[in-house]
Amino acid sequence: MKDLLADFRTFLDVERNLSDHTRTAYLTDIEEFNAFLQSQENSTAHKAILDAQMETIRGYLAFLYGRKLKKVSINRKISSLRAFYRYLLRKGMIKNNPAQGLQGPKMEKYMPTFLSVDEAFEVLNASKDNNSASGLRDQAMLELFYSSGLRLSELAGLDTDDVNLNAALVKVRGKGKKERMVPVGGPALEAIKRYLSATENMRKAFSVNLSSGALFLNVRGKRITTRSIARMVDAATVRSGIGRKISPHALRHSFATHLLEAGADLRSIQEMLGHESLSTTQKYTAVNINRLMEVYDKAHPRAKR
Repeated sequence: MKDLLADFRTFLDVERNLSDHTRTAYLTDIEEFNAFLQSQENSTAHKAILDAQMETIRGYLAFLYGRKLKKVSINRKISSLRAFYRYLLRKGMIKNNPAQGLQGPKMEKYMPTFLSVDEAFEVLNASKDNNSASGLRDQAMLELFYSSGLRLSELAGLDTDDVNLNAALVKVRGKGKKERMVPVGGPALEAIKRYLSATENMRKAFSVNLSSGALFLNVRGKRITTRSIARMVDAATVRSGIGRKISPHALRHSFATHLLEAGADLRSIQEMLGHESLSTTQKYTAVNINRLMEVYDKAHPRAKR
């Protein structure tokens, strides 16, 4: 079983080109499924997972529902099983795919949380009075979040040479290790320049490559973690006084929503966000329509029924 999972990990990395996070999630899901099989059968781990039938997997889904897992978690586990059994079928280790046609729970329609323009500016200004190295770093991260619509992991993974200050572009490594170029606004560029200038001696002291090392560092000279960035966003939100808690992803959603409201076309927003499918980007259209309806209902004399 250990060798089987190792081979599957290699397949996910080399052929599927999945991120470390997604690979780990898939493998964890398969291990959990195998543990379920062992609790139901007396056969060896390797044989149990190869001999599983659709009825067995349906029993596993019933088990997951009984644990009251979220629908998104159940659907992710189903995706993991589908990928795993497609791999086994391709390798000739099974004759039929027991996960073929497996249906997950229907997901509720997700509407992204975003800030108004005024709220976004309040959050961005929350660190402006702090001119320490960490304060300048936090300001640069907040500006880049909102300016370029990056994911949390994408921001943490940036190196100094990913930002082209002259061309006002940032090279982003997104999901599946896909790269894209995204514009960077003037305030974000200035914030990055101030941060790099303030930390030049720190980078030398910690032997961080000035031209290609991690862009955002912690106090120990290491690449900042996604957890630390999330805590920074929480703190900035509290200082801003907007009166509600937001996730780092809300700044990405705000980036897309504000572009759409200002007349940017959906295809361009899709490219900048790094969405593989346009349908993923279209959720911002629904958000925009909802806001228009709110304005209409409040302002038009014939709106009220």
